[in-house]
Amino acid sequence: MFPARVLAIAPPALVILALSGCSSWGCTDTTAERGRAGVRVQVVDTDGQPLGVTAAVVGWSLEPHPQVPSEGDQVHFRFRFDGADEYSDPAVDACAVDKERVTLGCQTVSSSQAFGPADDPLTGNEWLAVEHPEQVDGVLLIPNDQSYDRRTCEADIKDGGGRHPPEPPSRGDQL
Repeated sequence: MFPARVLAIAPPALVILALSGCSSWGCTDTTAERGRAGVRVQVVDTDGQPLGVTAAVVGWSLEPHPQVPSEGDQVHFRFRFDGADEYSDPAVDACAVDKERVTLGCQTVSSSQAFGPADDPLTGNEWLAVEHPEQVDGVLLIPNDQSYDRRTCEADIKDGGGRHPPEPPSRGDQL
């Protein structure tokens, strides 16, 4: 049994710890489920709610990157964000995939990277280096917004926690 002195002090000490934010009882991390990838997607927040922004792959090709042509073909793709404004900067994962929709390489692109030519200022372009460019059958976007990822409970027990975007896909993941 515990001495009476410990029992008398324990409840107030627990209340002080809980009120000070030192308690991990209220901090939980969850990860959003990855949405279905497509050439054109409605960008969604961590709760799966549409943000009113559409992201689309406008085109892609295999060609040497102009700055490193000796590395051979890379995936050069163009993308477009419709509905984003200067105050938001939604971002989605773009993945080169094979015929089975298996990822060969991915990277995150954001609407702030879309500053295309004057005739289409909502477009941007990026390069993806993949190990076997001859296997690329397309470029898909994953609809989950990657622009905001709050701190985790592990990193910040007091202010962390909540819903986080899904982990970015790894090479070999099927979309």
